[in-house]
Amino acid sequence: MADNRTQANNRPLSPHLSIWKWSPAMTVSILHRISGNGLAVAGLLVLLWFIGAVAGGADSYDAFAEHAGSWYGMVVLVGISWCFFNHLASGLRHLVLDTGAGFEVDRNNSWSVITMLSGIALTAAFWAVILLV
Repeated sequence: MADNRTQANNRPLSPHLSIWKWSPAMTVSILHRISGNGLAVAGLLVLLWFIGAVAGGADSYDAFAEHAGSWYGMVVLVGISWCFFNHLASGLRHLVLDTGAGFEVDRNNSWSVITMLSGIALTAAFWAVILLV
């Protein structure tokens, strides 16, 4: 009977970070997953809290508005809006990729960087409109 430890040591390793070269497309993929989970968890919790506060009356809504208007509430709201705009931009990029366009390495990397920057720019524009208008 063969020793199992010897067999385990002779198995080939699957490609990992030591083999793959990091690219913007990988970053966009990870950010897409993070922003989707952020929307699902934090976005849903804040939405449910908001709906409960509206249904609970003036005192409940005032408590929600006080937390939402504080520095930590603004960090959460900006984070949720970044998750939305980043996920939107990444989803549009995926829609284009689903048509078969943009798979060339240079073009894919360029659109990946544009996707990341557009999520940040859309978030900044959104909050500029809210805070300045």
